[in-house]
Amino acid sequence: MPQPIRADHVGSLLRPAELLRVRTSFAAPSELEAVENREILRVLKHQREIGLDVFTDGELRRTNFMSDFTDAVEGFDLGGSVARKWKDGDEKSQSSAASVSSITGIVNSTLKQRQPLTGRELSFLREHAPGPIKITLPSATQFPAISFKYGTTDQVYPDPYALLRAITVIMAEDIGAIATSGISYLQIDAPRYSYYLDSKWTAWMEKELRVDPERMLTASLDADNSCFHAARQPGVTLAIHLCRGNNRSHWYAEGGYDAIAERLFHELDVDRFLLEYDDDRSGTFEPLRLVPKGKVVVLGLVSTKRPALERKDDLLRRIDEAARFLPLEQLAISPQCGFASTMEGNLLTEDEQWAKLQLVVDAAREVWG
Repeated sequence: MPQPIRADHVGSLLRPAELLRVRTSFAAPSELEAVENREILRVLKHQREIGLDVFTDGELRRTNFMSDFTDAVEGFDLGGSVARKWKDGDEKSQSSAASVSSITGIVNSTLKQRQPLTGRELSFLREHAPGPIKITLPSATQFPAISFKYGTTDQVYPDPYALLRAITVIMAEDIGAIATSGISYLQIDAPRYSYYLDSKWTAWMEKELRVDPERMLTASLDADNSCFHAARQPGVTLAIHLCRGNNRSHWYAEGGYDAIAERLFHELDVDRFLLEYDDDRSGTFEPLRLVPKGKVVVLGLVSTKRPALERKDDLLRRIDEAARFLPLEQLAISPQCGFASTMEGNLLTEDEQWAKLQLVVDAAREVWG
């Protein structure tokens, strides 16, 4: 396994106003690409200046963290959505079907890949990144929960398990090619594992998705492992990021990792787990005692949802607390999630974003040198 990266980040960065303006005005593709290129060069330069250990393009070419998949694969009705409720920092609920529809759509026909995943991202990053490249992809497990609708999807794929299998086949094949394309770090983003941490969501899985949560957990671990096995190459770090929802500073699930920690940490064939630990919704560090030797946990201690800057002393104290359950050499630090899982981004400024990333770097250097 490559030398652990101590100052990490999940991947997405806030979109600058000019990029949002061009994208939402349906400008010519050449104009959009020119703005994307310019802004990606800017965020790469900024990542280098603050001292991050790994570089992404901020997902600036995407409309959301998984649009590289829905852009590359036909079979999604992007106007459809599965309704759900999100919560803000004050735990007020809001219905957000519109918000969900901006993230994904409903599968309404046979899935067919029409272009490579991350096709527009890799070549530019290989040419311009000033250090190790991280590529992020949505987990195949993301889609059965938010893209399967009875009365529509089951006319093509009989149940959520069948949809998961179809997506996994597409994703594993493409991931194998990505892993040999000059990247250093491949991360799968898998927010749906949070369903197993929150009783209201396991109940929703049984009632609305009509699946057995234990069976679906096994199917999900198998699906992600199929992708990781396809991606396993010398010199490429493999990681999975778990979160509890991240959309305009809102969230949808809560609960510690205890319910699935043993299976998650032992069964997933990854080098790194990026875990949310920015507030009480994430539970305690105690489940980290189950992490096997050789795997690293990246502590997501810095919030991308709130503009207030954390105190470095608090981060150092929390790293010490985590080290009671997992040796320091198996730990790293990052923000808890991306800053812009959707292109609209979370409710903070770019200056606040960069200050938080600088804090991650400073804390990592103090702890690990």
